[in-house]
Amino acid sequence: MTTADATDSSGANPRFAAALSELGLDDLHTRTRRFPDATRTAAEAAAAIGCELSEICKSLIFAADGVPVLVLMDGASRVDVERVREELGAEKVTRAKADVVRETTGYAIGGVPPFGHRTRTRVLADRSLLEHDVVWAAAGNPHAVFPMEPKELVTRAGATLVDVRELGS
Repeated sequence: MTTADATDSSGANPRFAAALSELGLDDLHTRTRRFPDATRTAAEAAAAIGCELSEICKSLIFAADGVPVLVLMDGASRVDVERVREELGAEKVTRAKADVVRETTGYAIGGVPPFGHRTRTRVLADRSLLEHDVVWAAAGNPHAVFPMEPKELVTRAGATLVDVRELGS
């Protein structure tokens, strides 16, 4: 097991727990929930928590002209890569491969939190997240999630609010 896959007593990844402390968010650390079964997908997380799928915040890494970018999206929607491309003024946007996700964020796919990453990347947050009082996001591993008010999550992630979800999703 790598450090990125380890957990502390709350279930959060130690790197993510340290990021919470650095941001003055120790109270979130105590609200992190760990589940015995993986919450790797938005559907698994929503089922485990008992919330709506759209109340899950997915943290997805894309490559815009080869440069990693994080997109925060509600769990019920899909990212429209063309809209991301237009937003960034990039020529080409693709989903990042698993090794790029881990190298950029320090976390494996299915456990990527919205902040506390190994490297700083540009962050886009879809406005659909603001439709909820609270959203749930990964806490650095596929078994742990934490709740946060969406506006604060967007602020803490250093995200730009955009409209990048697929229409009809």
